[in-house]
Amino acid sequence: MAHLITFRSSQFDIPAEPPHPVNPIAGESVLRWLRGQLLMRDFAVTDVAAEDWGWYVEVTLGEAVYLVGLSAEPAYGNTVECKVQIERHRAFMDRLTGAGKMSVDDPLSTAIESIIRNVPDASRVEVQRAA
Repeated sequence: MAHLITFRSSQFDIPAEPPHPVNPIAGESVLRWLRGQLLMRDFAVTDVAAEDWGWYVEVTLGEAVYLVGLSAEPAYGNTVECKVQIERHRAFMDRLTGAGKMSVDDPLSTAIESIIRNVPDASRVEVQRAA
């Protein structure tokens, strides 16, 4: 099951982003920032790419590969509301047997939460983890 982290911040200027190639979905600049934060913590992270539902990167941690998706929208004033979804790739047999599920204390999810909580003006930080 995916983990979802939502937060608000005025640190990001989503109106200045280039347009999404498929749908009018912002968040590229936020994900580029998050990617940089993960790279500084020695995670292997792909370049930011667009999908019809938003923006994503793949993150590798040991044998685990994750999809990290992000979208953002204006909240009020210059504040942006961001949604970060983290999902671990699992093989078909893992899904059948229940192996490889994300734990409540998943290391990537925990790292991303810590990064977001350290944004100076982050507010309304909410984390949903289903084990």
